[in-house]
Amino acid sequence: MVHLELSEEQVAVQQLARDFVAGEIAPYVAEWDRAEAVDRGIVKRLGEVGFLGLTIGEEYGGSGGDHLAYCLVTEELGRGDSSVRGIVSVSLGLVAKTVAHWGNEEQKRRWLPGLTSGEYLSCFGLTEPGTGSDAGNLATRAVRDGDDYVISGSKMFITNGTWADVVLLFARSTDAPGHKGVSAFLVPTDAAGLSRREIHGKLGLRGQATAELVLDGVRVPASAMLGPEGKGFAVAMSALAKGRMSVAAGCVGIAQAALDAAVSYATEREQFGKAIAHHQLVQELISDIAVDVDAARLLTWRVADLVDRGLPFATESSKAKLFASEAAVRAANNALQVFGGYGYIDEYPVGKLLRDARVMTLYEGTSQIQKLVIGRALTGVSAF
Repeated sequence: MVHLELSEEQVAVQQLARDFVAGEIAPYVAEWDRAEAVDRGIVKRLGEVGFLGLTIGEEYGGSGGDHLAYCLVTEELGRGDSSVRGIVSVSLGLVAKTVAHWGNEEQKRRWLPGLTSGEYLSCFGLTEPGTGSDAGNLATRAVRDGDDYVISGSKMFITNGTWADVVLLFARSTDAPGHKGVSAFLVPTDAAGLSRREIHGKLGLRGQATAELVLDGVRVPASAMLGPEGKGFAVAMSALAKGRMSVAAGCVGIAQAALDAAVSYATEREQFGKAIAHHQLVQELISDIAVDVDAARLLTWRVADLVDRGLPFATESSKAKLFASEAAVRAANNALQVFGGYGYIDEYPVGKLLRDARVMTLYEGTSQIQKLVIGRALTGVSAF
């Protein structure tokens, strides 16, 4: 028998996240979006409430919990502000969890307590100006020099980039072709030769610190390598498989926010002598959003269940990310249609929801890449 109800602990975490969003995020969303900057102090508050340590063991400063609880929190943060959700999804979801899985004891003790508390923040340095979807052919180089590696190259569209204290960076360290020559490194962002430039003028996620990183002869000890040499692509793909679950959960939050806004507005706004909620075509728009919310949520919960049971989940994660990201765009677009002209100005929330939703179909693997991943898994035929 399949049980879909949440445990008491999961309900408590969900409510904690809702309260956090109501008090710490919702009052400032429009201000942060217009200023293109989230309050930096939110990181420490996320750490204090335990959201940056979910699923990480208490021995490393984490708050424990399962991956469904993590998805519940990520959904609520996405419902509040996707820019804040991205802080958690990257620093915890892509980096801290990866250190916990691939790191040696020294690396775990060095980085995890700070990352889970909010003392440190991290970013994920995979995408480059010339290699987005084609991550196996990245150009950043790490050259061995005695007991060190010297890294040169650049990274683009890096979430948390200007705020991060450490970057999980991927660079080519051997002459092996394609992804076989890639290794992963934990690089402190105060290292000599590393510079950062924040990217402004984004369509959505405006409050998020998105940056270009330039590495010019950055020297790190060999002990900074995460996982075996030449296994960096495997490190990256394992991180992204779980990261896509997090993005999917955040997209459920966007779609839920769109549904909440559309229902509220439709029951208050009057046209032709009655609330527009009485009009059948408005009901159709709202019902389409509602179905997308439920379907995306169930696909995401399935991934969390598989992760927690130790079963294969990568294909299911791609399915959830593909559907939920496209559903979030549809949901926000339908909600804007319910609002009519008022939805087109930032006094109301749905315009921002649509702008934030659109990037979800692009990062951590575009919708087209997800389809290739799913098709390859189902047919056994390489998509690349």
